Amino acid sequence: MGMPMELNTMIVTKNNEIREEENLFTLVKEGYRLYPMEIPIEVRVTKHSEPNAIGRIEQLRWKDGETSITYRLLSLNSTN
Repeated sequence: MGMPMELNTMIVTKNNEIREEENLFTLVKEGYRLYPMEIPIEVRVTKHSEPNAIGRIEQLRWKDGETSITYRLLSLNSTN
């Protein structure tokens, strides 16, 4: 039996993202996940936290039971 696939509609980082360039980040998540590609989606630290940015996923890769995404931040939400 294969690993189940999860459909994600936001990027949840849990502060595990790695900065590649100024606005470009990579995030590795356990399991196989499907994300909307090349459209703006919310970036959150946890599923239930407020969105802290809007990002666009540029690359998605599945390997060895993990999903790796590379996303670019489009805008940051300021915290007052």
